[in-house]
Amino acid sequence: MKATDPVSSDGALGKNIESIRGLSENTAQKRLKDEGYNELPSQKKQNIILIFLHVLLEPMLLLLLGAGLIYVLLGEKQDALMLLFFVFVVVGITFYQQRKTERALEALKNLSSPRALVIRDGVQRRIPGREVVREDYIILREGDRVPADAVVIFSSNLCVDESLLTGESLAVRKSEWDGKESMTQPGGDDLPFVYSGTLVVQGHGIAKVLQVGSRTEMGKIGKALQRITPEETLLKKETNLLVRNFAIAGVILCLLVIVVYGFSRGDWVVGILAGVSLSMAILPEEFPVVLMIFMSLGAWRMSKRQVLTRNTASIEMLGAATVLCVDKTGTLTQNKMILSSLFCDGQSYDIEKNGEQPLPECYHHLLEYGYLASQKDPFDPIEKEIKNTTEKFLQKTEHIHDHWKLVREYPLTKHLLALSHVWESLDRRKHVIAAKGAPEAIADLCHFSNEQTTELLTHVKEMTEKGLRVLGVARSIFPEDFLPDKQHDFEYKFVGLLGFVDPVRETVAPSLKECYTAGMRMIMITGDYPGTAQHIGRQIGLKNPELFITGSELAHMSQEELREKIKTINIFARVIPEQKLAIVDALKANGEIVAMTGDGVNDAPALKSSHIGIAMGERGTDVARESSALVLLNDDFSSIVQAVRLGRRIFDNLRKSISYIFSVHVPIAGMALIPVLMGYPLVLLPAHIAFLELIIDPACSTVFEAEPEEKNIMDRLPRSLKERLFGRKNFFRSFLQGLSVLAAAIFVFLWFYQGNPTYEDQARTLSFATLVIANILLIIVNLSGSRSLVKTLTAKNKAFWFVMIGALFSLFVIMILPPLQVLFHFTPVRFIDVIFAAFVGFIAVIWFKIIDLVQRLRNPKTG
Repeated sequence: MKATDPVSSDGALGKNIESIRGLSENTAQKRLKDEGYNELPSQKKQNIILIFLHVLLEPMLLLLLGAGLIYVLLGEKQDALMLLFFVFVVVGITFYQQRKTERALEALKNLSSPRALVIRDGVQRRIPGREVVREDYIILREGDRVPADAVVIFSSNLCVDESLLTGESLAVRKSEWDGKESMTQPGGDDLPFVYSGTLVVQGHGIAKVLQVGSRTEMGKIGKALQRITPEETLLKKETNLLVRNFAIAGVILCLLVIVVYGFSRGDWVVGILAGVSLSMAILPEEFPVVLMIFMSLGAWRMSKRQVLTRNTASIEMLGAATVLCVDKTGTLTQNKMILSSLFCDGQSYDIEKNGEQPLPECYHHLLEYGYLASQKDPFDPIEKEIKNTTEKFLQKTEHIHDHWKLVREYPLTKHLLALSHVWESLDRRKHVIAAKGAPEAIADLCHFSNEQTTELLTHVKEMTEKGLRVLGVARSIFPEDFLPDKQHDFEYKFVGLLGFVDPVRETVAPSLKECYTAGMRMIMITGDYPGTAQHIGRQIGLKNPELFITGSELAHMSQEELREKIKTINIFARVIPEQKLAIVDALKANGEIVAMTGDGVNDAPALKSSHIGIAMGERGTDVARESSALVLLNDDFSSIVQAVRLGRRIFDNLRKSISYIFSVHVPIAGMALIPVLMGYPLVLLPAHIAFLELIIDPACSTVFEAEPEEKNIMDRLPRSLKERLFGRKNFFRSFLQGLSVLAAAIFVFLWFYQGNPTYEDQARTLSFATLVIANILLIIVNLSGSRSLVKTLTAKNKAFWFVMIGALFSLFVIMILPPLQVLFHFTPVRFIDVIFAAFVGFIAVIWFKIIDLVQRLRNPKTG
């Protein structure tokens, strides 16, 4: 959705914006259609034919086609046609899932692409970077990623990091275009050109787009980056290992069955058919599909909770997070600054308490110079509040200077946390300078003595202990025409202090309580004073709010000392973004799994270093988003906690799904193998296994993925990264479940077979019914370990009911329709025998649920 704002006029930048009309929207859309999107060459999207071929090359489908060929050789055309039907069904399901995943990934890609601020039809529009066209006018600000190659037509202290193209680490200074110079290669100071993919690290400017997409400098080298190799996650590695082990076992057993059947019965063709059946029974082709579906749908579910997943590996990490390092402003608070307190000439005034009453005269200068030190059309919430409050109390007074001209801005620096605006008065006889910033920086500008600074900081401390964010304001008069290079060279006079309160989000306190219950710590990181942070900490229920470390203390602290202190410290105050990396490294060295939030350019190293980097979607810069694994679309702390909850649910359900896949393959493989070894007729043919796969595939993906979270999901400690998805405990439980179902199916087969070949089809029919019923019950048993059977069945999981009803209806149809009975080698059976087979299948599985119930009664906390 495009954001449209009136043209701003904040200082020199605003004046330049006002003079630019830009392209019309119609022209831009036509150019977009003619010249294409502003995109770099990337990995080609799979077309329908490629996806179809990829699906056809799946091992399970190759086995089905192989079995169909054997049936053709045996002259069983009906069996071959039925298998071909199954091939079409499986291809259809898989094809649909892959197309759905492609579309989901494309949507996520579009959602996560950088955005650009352009001027069209005389208004500013924030659009996706891919929609920028040639001759668009783009507004560049600190922290923005340049969307296209462009020429600079206005520049205010504009510096750009071009290391992505040149390899040089130092940012380069940009100049304004003289109207003559031609586009050149990047690199070096004072060039009037900016390049796609480079990063604005200082200042702001306006540029006119010259080239987009593959015609940019980045696009020319982009072809070398076309092949993207996704990082292998721990889950992916473990899944690959499981598939490999199963495949090796399947090949060995397949060859064994063929050899045993061929030598013992002399029928090698049927032996190969039996081997193919066993391979189909053992091959766990669902594992990689399940992993892909869980991660793709997990990313989609997170986006619905206002969390955009840029790296699906972060989903598996979320459930293991032990520490959340969170910015105070905007994440814990509403980022909605309210000017609530004024301090001037030794007196304090509470705006909130006095409401609509007229402002005492002695505070007028304080608001006047705070207003002059701010942008006229501000984006920053503090400057917005200064503007609104000043206009509320001082409108139609001599303190509002709408006709003054802004002639220079002195920006904040790392060494001086204050900025100054130089205004030319209406009579042009003098320059009026307004400064605002950190109280220490304002004291420095005013050349305070130690005693004066100490007295000022005493008042500041009183305000910060009330949870206020404090800014100092100073003023100066400069009659000379030539302005100094540094704002420190002006003679400033101290005006007063502004105190702002940023209300805490209502959702933070309950979310933090949930964090503590789930075994996670939260560390608050802020550039504010310790008193402000402590006040917020007490409001939200943060542990140990009385303990804190300041940025200056952190700067002189060794890594070992920080590692020790960070075990109990939950507040870091007066911290600059670069120091976040030291905090992350100390936590990681202590064995913590760290999630770190950030929104600025300088947060990128900490975001990359943390296990889960979380960028701010509303106020974050492009480079912060690009360095992160997750993007918080609403900048709300509670969304992080919801993401952790969802991460735990996804891992839980993935584990349940893998356990089910393993347990259900044990009886299928056993029924394909045991009759061959014991000299009985084949029970399961490829058609039967294909039918069972049509239940297993949607069950292990859709049903388990849609299962609601366990009741105690946030009442347990974070998962250890060393904990395997499918460990020994899960292996033995799943194997026991599968063994129990296998025993039931063998029992039913032998009960009705009675060693008489006449009863072969009857025994096959009823043992297959036992397998299907037990299969459905295995789904129910594995769906939840903390809920009763009734609660599991009544949980909001529509996919389960679709699969269960579909499986039972299909079983009913193939058991009663004569043509299908022939195809499946079934025979009509008595209703009482079906009930008996179903009961045996029920008993084979339900005792696992009874064990769970007994365990819950013994330990109610787990339920």
